[in-house]
Amino acid sequence: MCRAGGGCKRAESESEGPVGAAAGAAPEMGEQPIFTTRAHVFQIDPSTKKNWVPASKQAVTVSYFYDVTRNSYRIISVDGAKVIINSTITPNMTFTKTSQKFGQWADSRANTVFGLGFSSEQQLTKFAEKFQEVKEAAKLAKDKSQEKLETSSNHSQESGCETPSSTQASSVNGTDDEKASHVGPADTHLKSENDKLKIALTQSAANVKKWEIELQTLRESNARLTTALQESAASVEQWKKQFSICRDENDRLRNKIDELEEQCSEINREKEKNTQLKRRIEELESELREKETELKDLRKQSEIIPQLMSECEYVSEKLEAAERDNQNLEDKVQSLKTDIEESKYRQRHLKVELKSFLEVLDGKIDDLHDFRRGLSKLGTDN
Repeated sequence: MCRAGGGCKRAESESEGPVGAAAGAAPEMGEQPIFTTRAHVFQIDPSTKKNWVPASKQAVTVSYFYDVTRNSYRIISVDGAKVIINSTITPNMTFTKTSQKFGQWADSRANTVFGLGFSSEQQLTKFAEKFQEVKEAAKLAKDKSQEKLETSSNHSQESGCETPSSTQASSVNGTDDEKASHVGPADTHLKSENDKLKIALTQSAANVKKWEIELQTLRESNARLTTALQESAASVEQWKKQFSICRDENDRLRNKIDELEEQCSEINREKEKNTQLKRRIEELESELREKETELKDLRKQSEIIPQLMSECEYVSEKLEAAERDNQNLEDKVQSLKTDIEESKYRQRHLKVELKSFLEVLDGKIDDLHDFRRGLSKLGTDN
C-alpha cells in the first residue's frame, strides 16, 4: 500500500513481485471499492518485453479501491485465489489507449506493464476516465503530504533554534535547583512545548531518513519505469507497424467494397433487365393466351373440315368434269380453228378465182360495150 505522500513500502514491491501476494493485494479494512468493471487481463512478457501474456483465461473483475486512512488508490483484480493485479496508482502513471478496446499502464513498483482488453470501447473510455480521476486525486494527496512535511520541518528548525536560547537562559538564571525553585506556570508550559518540539524534531529526522530511502526507491522505480517506457515505445513501433498493416488491409477492404458496389450496380442493372424481361414474358404470355384462343377457334373450325373435304372432293369432281369438258371444247375449238383456216384458205382461193373471174367479166363487159356501141353505130347508120 502507498501512503498519502506517494511513498510505498519497499518490502511490498520487492516481495510481492509483479502481481503482489494475496495477503497484500486483498482489500484492507480502510479500503472501499469506488469503480468496478470486467476485462481480460494481460501482462508484458518479462523476457521479451514485447509480447503480451494472458493473466486470466476469461474476463475477470477489475476494481479501483480507495484507502481512507492512507489516502491512496490502487487497482486490484483477483482470478479465483490468484491475485493478477495489485497496482498502486501514483501521479507519474499514465494509462494509454492502444486500440479501441485495449489499454495499458506501466507499474514501476511491480516492474511490469499491465494490459486490459474490454468488450466495448465505452468500457475502456470509462476505465481511462476513472484512471485519470484517481491519478489527479493521488497527485493532490502527494501535494498535501509534501506541504505537511515542509510544515513539520519548519517547526523542527524553529524548535532547534529556540532550545539553545532556553538553555542559555537557564545557565544565566542559576542552577537547576534554583531554576526549579523559581519555575512558574508559563515556564512549565514552555518546557512542555519544547519537549513536544524535540519529539517532533526526532520524528522529522526519522521521516527525513525514511523519505531519503523512499526517494532512492522512487529513483530506482523511475529507472525501471524509463526502461519500461522505452520497451513500451518499441511496442508502440510494433503497434504502428500493425496499424500500417491494418490500414493497408482497410484500403484493400475499401477497394473490395468499391468492387462490391460496382457489382451491386451491375446487379441492379440486371434486376432492371429482369424486370423488363418479366414484362416481356407477361406480354408473350398474353399473346400466347390469344394464340391459344385462336387455336381453340381453329380446332372448332377443324371439326367442319370433313364436311369441307367432302365438299372439296365434290368440287374437285366437278372441276375434273369441267376440265374434261374444257378439253373437249378445246379439241372442238382446235378443229374449228382448223376448219376456219381451211375456210380462210378457200376464201383466199375463191377471192383469187373471183378476181380472175371479175377481170374476165370486165373484159367481157368491155367487149359488150364495144359491141353495143358498134350496134348503136350500125343502127345510127341504118
